[in-house]
Amino acid sequence: MYKELPKLMMYRELGEDSIIVKLSEIIRDFDSGEYTKDELISRIYTEVHKLLEIATDYGFDKNLWQDYIAYTLVTNENPFTLTAERAGTVEGSVNSFAKEDMRIFNHLFSYDFSRLEKSLGIDCFSTITDYKSVHKRHQVYNRNVSKKVRDVSDSIVAINSVYEEERKFPQNFKNKSADDVAAEMLLDLVKEFYKAYGVGMLGLNAAFRIAETVPNQEFTAKKNIDFQIGRGISCTPIKNNNHLVLDDLVGYEIQKSRLRENTESFLAGNPANNVLLFGDAGTGKSTSIKALINEYYDDGLRMIELYKHQMKLLAPLISSIKNRNYRFIIYMDDLSFEEDETEYKYLKAVIEGGLETRPDNVLIYATSNRRNLIKETWNDTNDVDLDKHRSDTLQEKLSLVSRFGVTIPYMRPNKKEYEEIVRSLGSRLAEKKKASGEGFDMTEDELLTLANKWSVAHGGMSGRAAQQLIDSIT
Repeated sequence: MYKELPKLMMYRELGEDSIIVKLSEIIRDFDSGEYTKDELISRIYTEVHKLLEIATDYGFDKNLWQDYIAYTLVTNENPFTLTAERAGTVEGSVNSFAKEDMRIFNHLFSYDFSRLEKSLGIDCFSTITDYKSVHKRHQVYNRNVSKKVRDVSDSIVAINSVYEEERKFPQNFKNKSADDVAAEMLLDLVKEFYKAYGVGMLGLNAAFRIAETVPNQEFTAKKNIDFQIGRGISCTPIKNNNHLVLDDLVGYEIQKSRLRENTESFLAGNPANNVLLFGDAGTGKSTSIKALINEYYDDGLRMIELYKHQMKLLAPLISSIKNRNYRFIIYMDDLSFEEDETEYKYLKAVIEGGLETRPDNVLIYATSNRRNLIKETWNDTNDVDLDKHRSDTLQEKLSLVSRFGVTIPYMRPNKKEYEEIVRSLGSRLAEKKKASGEGFDMTEDELLTLANKWSVAHGGMSGRAAQQLIDSIT
């Protein structure tokens, strides 16, 4: 292993903390004979522990080593993989470098650790290559990531069967060795993956949040860090997304239609606008935006959540994603500004008016309980105020809303609409219970009576109140 890693060209930067790199160093020391047994075993266990952590995070199973090799291939960002992501095909001499890298990865994929186990009296490698994981709910790990990585791993297993075929039928490999055939097949596999999904955590994950970390902090292999936005600032995948789609939100058909229309235009590369969803609490504004990522992930949509106190990071964030082959929605929930807060200026500058124009692959979707986003005080409308430019200041604040080309109101339902939401959610619950062999014997009148009492005790009629009622019955 340690003799092959230095030959990597395109995938050379695996990271100092890569399990592959660390195990390579361990095997080099083992072959040199310059080691103490206990110390070497301790180092091995450290890497196996890291591998188990990654397997837990991503739901890997069976052969964890092979899943990790596949994971490395689909997450390694380098000039070859990024070009394949953007262009779909990669022409020229770079393919020959990448093919040689694939040859090495095929060898790593089938690496035999048995001599280490036999000499050191350990069996951890046998365990991780025939691993039986504890069943986990999908909320514990990112199911999308797990499936994609394991599909690639299974495909590499099939590719590596060519070596066995060469041993059985050497006459079929007179013109091209199994090593060459396997390298070409793996190269085609990863290029197809990059074309379909992209590379790195952006390719594997749908939603992200900004994580401000200690500058120059070293991240272990366990960390789900996608990329550095700036010094000490990273984009981190959100692994426990809900799986709601827009149709799961009862009512608000006009609002959902406008949201879909703008988003689909954006994904098609046509003109689209920044969107502000405003209105009463509990009406489904946030749910509507989050549902988009589940509907359009396969179309290249990615979502990055940004909090108000992180507004200053907008410009570096956009700079770091503008050349990626995805469509990004920067999502800001419950957006509003008090009179003395100035973070809104970062948002205004990015949306419109800054020196650098907003790239075509980025939009901002925000929700707010305030139509104008910024709290207007008596002083804002008091002509006697000492600030003679108060009118200009007020206009500056209110102009933020005009930067959103699409504004969609989400208002509280009336009694009839609220009861229709309750009926619909109740019907879904009844079907769910029936499918699981349970009964649901509450009549519609009983449900509506309970719903009206519930709304009085829980802040009024809203979709959120209706859902909370159904959850309480469940």
